[in-house]
Amino acid sequence: MDRQYSFEDFVGIVAALRGENGCPWDREQTHKSLRPCMMEEAAELVSSIRIYEDTGNAENMREELGDILLQVVMHSQIAKEEGLFTLEDVVNDISAKMVRRHPHVFGKQVQVEGSGEVLANWDEIKRKEKEGKTWIESPLREIPKELPALTRAPKVLKKVDKLYEAGDSYSDNVQKLEQIVAKMKEWKPGTDNMQLENMIGDILIRISDIARLYRISQEQILADKIEDLIERYEPMPKP
Repeated sequence: MDRQYSFEDFVGIVAALRGENGCPWDREQTHKSLRPCMMEEAAELVSSIRIYEDTGNAENMREELGDILLQVVMHSQIAKEEGLFTLEDVVNDISAKMVRRHPHVFGKQVQVEGSGEVLANWDEIKRKEKEGKTWIESPLREIPKELPALTRAPKVLKKVDKLYEAGDSYSDNVQKLEQIVAKMKEWKPGTDNMQLENMIGDILIRISDIARLYRISQEQILADKIEDLIERYEPMPKP
């Protein structure tokens, strides 16, 4: 029978990989060098969820969750070696955050009706948590530029709507889209490509604002449409 490893075993394995007699590759890694790994593993986890939805087989999802966990433990181990924080600190902080941001579950004074109120409370609690944090340049720049643009745009638009000026409605965005499309109809191929780029950018912002209004993941929609396109030309054989 195969050994059943515990979480504590796993933490020890990662520490051994980083130790004096560990793996040369693992010992070389830094927070910066591991950034591409985390991005790739996150994408593979999302892919595994799609595979599960398509096939009902969760084996790949279980594996990819393990790879994400490896990244978390590896970064925590490196931070421990640097004297920054420990894995226990990470677990404590996220536990405290979940309790703090769910007062309707762990407190007695707050009552909510539906997920809308939960999200409103979450945003307000999060805002208070961010006050005085020196690494935040400004509310809009707080949104990581490392996010895919289609994911980042609605987040920026949401904060603009909340902090600076009221955002456009669905009909406002549709009207602006129609105006941009009318300009595109007048554009002549081979003339000013910069003008075309600006018009495409304006269209994407309008689409992002509509996605923001209805809490739609345009990143996921586009990913799904790409898969539909591939399936049209290279259909998978039916089982």
